[in-house]
Amino acid sequence: MSTSSPSTLSPLPRLLVEPIVRAALLEDLGRAGDITTDAIVPADARLEGVIAARQAGVVAGTDAARIAFELIDPAVSVTVERGEGARIAPGDVVIRLSGPARAILTAERVALNLLCRMSGVATATASLVEAARPHGKARIVCTRKTTPGLRALEKHAVRAGGGSNHRFGLDDAVLIKDNHVAVAGGIVPAIERARANTGHLVKIEVEVDTLDQLAEALSVGADAVLLDNMTPDQLARAVAMIDGRAIAEASGRITRETVGAVAASGVDLISCGWITHSAAIIDLGLDAR
Repeated sequence: MSTSSPSTLSPLPRLLVEPIVRAALLEDLGRAGDITTDAIVPADARLEGVIAARQAGVVAGTDAARIAFELIDPAVSVTVERGEGARIAPGDVVIRLSGPARAILTAERVALNLLCRMSGVATATASLVEAARPHGKARIVCTRKTTPGLRALEKHAVRAGGGSNHRFGLDDAVLIKDNHVAVAGGIVPAIERARANTGHLVKIEVEVDTLDQLAEALSVGADAVLLDNMTPDQLARAVAMIDGRAIAEASGRITRETVGAVAASGVDLISCGWITHSAAIIDLGLDAR
């Protein structure tokens, strides 16, 4: 399973990650804090432990996990043994912890929730990247189908899994979908209005379902076309029509079993929503030692 190299994946700024982790901790702490741990564990007790893999996968979310422990108590020592994009097998140690027992136990669930979730996204992405690679140049990209509040972390996890990011939100690129086309009265007027009302650095992509719609999009110079729910044969014909004039993106019903044939069509990008909205977690757990 090939992934991004941990050394080449830039971490997200703490300023971006910390509010997400802080909100998760506040949700968990509620109105009275960790009443179980505070009642049972002496204030001066210390704990050494590891977060280890229970199953194989690709790591993501280590920064969020580290911040969870540090926000509860900066005295917790957190050492990341396997960073973003690293492959893990059952038993592998991902993070080593040492410090006040109360803080470690209180932050444990939030740290694991984020680490398991993001590692699941990275692992799902890596599975598609691996399946697509022998068949063409296509990059696997995510969508805006992300967990509310976790988009930055999930998109980072996609990169950890060897994938790339589509737009981050509604404000960084134009993506004209079928309902936009319906309201605008056609593909051509939709693209023309978008170009007239956005800055010169903003890319314009349009979703098409047929080769006739593709011809319309190309006639007015779309920067990218989203080829939605096309068969591999239709995709290959679309790529030939595009002939390098626009970025070709395939989308719709992409699985590990189908992604190879889609990649073989010659598209530039393959977008997939399930790698963020439906990826299964990777099971990791905290073991005291």
